[in-house]
Amino acid sequence: MTSIQLRDLAYARSGDKGDKCNIGLVAKDANAYALIDEYLTPDVVKAHFGAMVKGAVRIYQLPGIEAFNVVLEGALGGGATRTLRWDQTGKAMGNNLLRLELNVDDSV
Repeated sequence: MTSIQLRDLAYARSGDKGDKCNIGLVAKDANAYALIDEYLTPDVVKAHFGAMVKGAVRIYQLPGIEAFNVVLEGALGGGATRTLRWDQTGKAMGNNLLRLELNVDDSV
């Protein structure tokens, strides 16, 4: 297996909806989209964020634009008006996700 950072495959933009963080991932090209689609799973994302994400992780495919919508529930300490977290609106969560390392087949 070979390790590759998500930042090598995609761009990200994130924000909030209450206590949910929403991360848009846009693949850099069609090959990157295929790799992300194969290796990025809710379990991988949940493990990456650890205790920061208390709820479910959902990943929605947007193949027409080679992108993904990653939704992290229970990720903002109650939401912007209730949390004491430094990133109360989840703006840094996308950059954090780009640091995730995917373990891909050596043939990639």
